[in-house]
Amino acid sequence: MALCVIPARGGSKRIPNKNARPFHGKPMICWSIEAALKSECFEQIIVSTDSDEIASIASSAGASVPFRRPAELSDDYAPTIAVVNHAVKMIGQGVETHSEMPVCCLYATAPFVVSADIQAGLEKLSGHDFVIPVTTYAHPIQRAVKVSDSGFLEMFDAEAYAVRSQDLEEAWHDCGQFYWGTVKAWAGGESPYSARSAALPIPRWRVQDIDTEEDWLRAERLFSALPATSQ
Repeated sequence: MALCVIPARGGSKRIPNKNARPFHGKPMICWSIEAALKSECFEQIIVSTDSDEIASIASSAGASVPFRRPAELSDDYAPTIAVVNHAVKMIGQGVETHSEMPVCCLYATAPFVVSADIQAGLEKLSGHDFVIPVTTYAHPIQRAVKVSDSGFLEMFDAEAYAVRSQDLEEAWHDCGQFYWGTVKAWAGGESPYSARSAALPIPRWRVQDIDTEEDWLRAERLFSALPATSQ
């Protein structure tokens, strides 16, 4: 069996307390915990938090909170890899004895994650260091523009202007839902974006980053439009 680590600190700045904020009838983190439980992939589902409120919510939802995350891993700059490695070490399953054990880092603000994707990620991990859910950009990134200090538009790649959109290479981005990796891969401290990482394609209509109030509103409306079987 595998380990699930859900990072959920209490000090979110752009959306205060977003991990515990109600989303469609329950605290946001509960959607991730329920998907993890439903997947039946995990021997343990651990929430790494510095917040007593989040710890209480997580425990009530069926997750384990065996420790509090230290302050040095609870600020705006704490890297996900360090948080995962800390959790693995805290439960005594380090790289020395469990190097090939699968570990899933599941984000607390991922209400669109489904158990079938978690299962598919675990199945795909064999032979890879990481598995990352990705989805396509809705618009060709080669035609991205920026606004100058003077308020004028400027293309990042002006040569792409005259190229037909169907001739531009399709680009993908991280869904921001979860990452599968072995204990050894997490302990290596390297970026998951490597030649030894596998992609798990996810449809765009089940992907929404939630970092701002605008993101939250869009997520609520998108979630309302989904069939119950997709939640």
